Amino acid sequence: MALLPVIAGAQSSIKPAAKKTSEHRANELTLAGLRPGRDNVERAAQLNKAYGAGKAMPGDQIIWFDACRDLSLTIDSDKQKLVQVIRAGTRGGSTADCAGVPPSNWKTGLGLRVGDATAKLEQLYGAPDSKSPSTRNGQPLELWYYAFDWAGENVPQVMEVLCTREADGKPGRVIEITLAAPSL
Repeated sequence: MALLPVIAGAQSSIKPAAKKTSEHRANELTLAGLRPGRDNVERAAQLNKAYGAGKAMPGDQIIWFDACRDLSLTIDSDKQKLVQVIRAGTRGGSTADCAGVPPSNWKTGLGLRVGDATAKLEQLYGAPDSKSPSTRNGQPLELWYYAFDWAGENVPQVMEVLCTREADGKPGRVIEITLAAPSL
């Protein structure tokens, strides 16, 4: 790269490039009141004691069930019992009758819950970094992927939101939210 000589008193006609106006972007720190990479399994158990002790699963995983709302909350932890991944989703199969039950506390820090319309998802977080087709039990779905590496390395780095697709004039709906720690 050649350097240009500086002439005393000369004014540069080179102007910095105008910054692009960035679209709305928001990162997420919590799901179900927990911060992946920061909170431990003991705190998860304390926050979810209304749903029992949680069921220990293989691979350092604990799952709680909310039969009234037909939801599950799954926590993946590391060997030090630090929460690494938090997943809230539809359970699919509850037959509990709990009419008039208030909305779940299993929501993101910005207020996204399982069951919300995809319009709310986009309003809260902006357009996803990617959308891809997915399926579950033969149901066509969409996976909305958000990478938060732009927000710094000390915040959760990935949020995946699984949604039903828009069909017959009905909006898509959130059926699962996953928030992962930066170490993954």
